[in-house]
Amino acid sequence: MHLPAKKALILWGGWAGHEPELVAARIAGLLAQNGYETTVSGTLDALADADALQRLDLIVPCWTMGELAPALSQNICRAVARGVGLGGCHGGLCDSFRLDSQWQFMTGGQWVSHPGNDGTRYTVNIRHGSSPIVQGLADFDVVSEQYYLHVDPAVEVLATTRFPVAPGCHTANRPVDMPVAWTKFWGFGRVFYLSLGHHDDVFDLYPAAQTLLLRGLLWAGEGRACAPSGEPDAARFGDI
Repeated sequence: MHLPAKKALILWGGWAGHEPELVAARIAGLLAQNGYETTVSGTLDALADADALQRLDLIVPCWTMGELAPALSQNICRAVARGVGLGGCHGGLCDSFRLDSQWQFMTGGQWVSHPGNDGTRYTVNIRHGSSPIVQGLADFDVVSEQYYLHVDPAVEVLATTRFPVAPGCHTANRPVDMPVAWTKFWGFGRVFYLSLGHHDDVFDLYPAAQTLLLRGLLWAGEGRACAPSGEPDAARFGDI
């Protein structure tokens, strides 16, 4: 029996320095190779149709900074709570809408700094056995921005990096392992994040980064098929 293609909405916009259009095109191509029907939008207006969002399997924002209207924020938060997957990378997911605390709650973290800026050399340490998403991957070095994030303690960490590497006021503290990739749940929805991806070519220079991103997005996109139908249980999830 031929199963219908999964559907993904990919949003791009915000700060141009993260090459959101290029990253969105890359993600669209990767998902299409894995059986997805993709819609790529350069406007947040795509979040206005709540019913259409809830028919998706996956939403991938590539949108750094900017503002999200409360009604649009509620639409996407409710869609994910009902089982639609959410995934993304770098500032395109966890530095998207700095004034929207609900967005940060849903995604699992918020960028606060990148000591040393672009060109910092650091190691991505895989947490082996944490998830099938990282199965077979080895630790790898990258030269890019090293993201320091404020992170939800409920996330399942798949990979980390050690701070400090570059000098800064944070070096007065003890060394810390900062999450680079994680998964979490929002209601019935699956959420995946990867902090790599400052520029689109990061995924060409470091193939393991692209593997992590694709596997995480595919994992997030499987959640809707596993979710119960109807509204999340209000007694468990409250009013989303």
